[in-house]
Amino acid sequence: MLQGLTHLAREARPWTFAEARNILARLLRVRLDSDAERDLAATLIAAGRTSEAVANLPALAKPVVFQCGYGASGLPHMGTFGEVARPTMVRAAFRALTDDAIPTRLLVVSDDMDGLRKIPDNVPNQAMLEEDRDKPVSRVRDPFGEYDSFGAHNNARLRAFLDGFGFDYEFMSATDNYRSGRYDAVLLRTLARFDEVQAIMLPSLGDARRATYSPFLPISPKTGRVLQAPTLERHVDRGTIVFADEDGALTEVPVTGGYVKLQWRPDWAARWTALEVDYEMSGKDLVDSIRISSRVCKALGGEPPETFTYELFMDEQNQKISKSKGNGLTMEEWLRYGAPESLAYYMFASPKSAKRLYFDVIPKATDEYLQHLDGYNRTREDGSNAANPLDNPVWSLWQGAPPAKGSPVSFSLLLNLVSVANASDKALLWGFLSRYLPGATPESEPLLDRLAGYALHYYEDFVLPAKRFRPPTDKERAAFADLAARLRALPADCKDGEAIQAEVYEVGKAAGFEPLRSWFQALYEVLLGQSQGPRFGSFAAIYGLANTIGLIEGALSSPPP
Repeated sequence: MLQGLTHLAREARPWTFAEARNILARLLRVRLDSDAERDLAATLIAAGRTSEAVANLPALAKPVVFQCGYGASGLPHMGTFGEVARPTMVRAAFRALTDDAIPTRLLVVSDDMDGLRKIPDNVPNQAMLEEDRDKPVSRVRDPFGEYDSFGAHNNARLRAFLDGFGFDYEFMSATDNYRSGRYDAVLLRTLARFDEVQAIMLPSLGDARRATYSPFLPISPKTGRVLQAPTLERHVDRGTIVFADEDGALTEVPVTGGYVKLQWRPDWAARWTALEVDYEMSGKDLVDSIRISSRVCKALGGEPPETFTYELFMDEQNQKISKSKGNGLTMEEWLRYGAPESLAYYMFASPKSAKRLYFDVIPKATDEYLQHLDGYNRTREDGSNAANPLDNPVWSLWQGAPPAKGSPVSFSLLLNLVSVANASDKALLWGFLSRYLPGATPESEPLLDRLAGYALHYYEDFVLPAKRFRPPTDKERAAFADLAARLRALPADCKDGEAIQAEVYEVGKAAGFEPLRSWFQALYEVLLGQSQGPRFGSFAAIYGLANTIGLIEGALSSPPP
């Protein structure tokens, strides 16, 4: 599926392929020892002979590691989806670029070793959580009473969340990484290079924090809490640190085995080093952290990954989305009004531009996705078309295997059909759709059927409360009467949206509407109770000529303003 695409991937324009090419360049630079080896690898890969490059250069056979983190103190959310969806798209682009001959892994690492500093408002047993405050999330009791810990509960929710979207990933627990020995070498190296790490970290801190800062956060053997305690002694030969416990007693613990965790920037650097991460994405608010963690990574003997910085989402007031504020959209809200693939498309589009994440973006994102899917399938069917199919966003969304069929009706048309028909269930909608699409059923058009359900929810919650009809002006009345007469002249069973649209255009021009869009705005405001809408000819074809004429006559019977 992803083989034989190297030549297309080299020229593909989407940002996912630009990132794939950056990862490949990093791979050749970091893994190969000489310019001769790099030239050989680049030549073979460019020729679509990546398997041969891997056979001749075994360093390329080691998996390329894509990584993303998850804050285990909360439940999966919209950001979690983007954290996994976007690297998944880049991973598919890299596989296409390299003929799928270099293995890849996507690691989702839960930061469940972090201390529970803030108690979420949306969980039960707040008093119990308060008792466990500052303990690693993996040691905090589960307020739901279902798992061994709050971290285990949230990790299970994370995996169910990601599995529900069909992501291909490997889950890792930070607690397991610290306790199992996976991080031992880098932890001991951090101890040995303590002064180097401090020299990087301290200038980035305020005076008060700088005075007591240590890259190591010991876990109190007495209380189990993650402590912000200064390191008083270091014993590289024993692999231990000494700190003052909460009761003031000097305590010595090993830096391995889960007795300490690292502050988050050194932790990020240690993770990159221990797991040999090749690629990670993060938001604009972490630019400084990327820079500092990269320096720490080098100090620990690692090579920082290729990174990508994306813009943050904004709410309807152009304020940054905040979990604590609860502004913006939740996953559950998007999936009530739009398909998962429309959300994936919204995550894909222009990741370096700030975008609003609010309810009104869902219809537009849905219809843009449908248009791209139709365009991709037309390209696939037309062998003479010179367009690069990898340029189409849906290739990245579906990792090279988009559905062969989209929806014959746009989401905006469905919204307006629901609005005008006052539909309360999908059966009523399908009454119109089946007349417009003879033989179509929910079973034969599953995407259309899903969109119908989303349209009903969206109309009920957002369109209906905002509908404001107005009577037509005298000029508009004359135009409406002309339009009704022209529609009566068409065959009663006409379903040709273009033919109907042509008549609508002619009426607007004959009536002297300038600009012509003011005529269409009048149609929407008078007939649909809103300031904008779908292509009117397509709407009338689905709603039916007789019903559309009746809608116009109803408007003409209303008293003038």
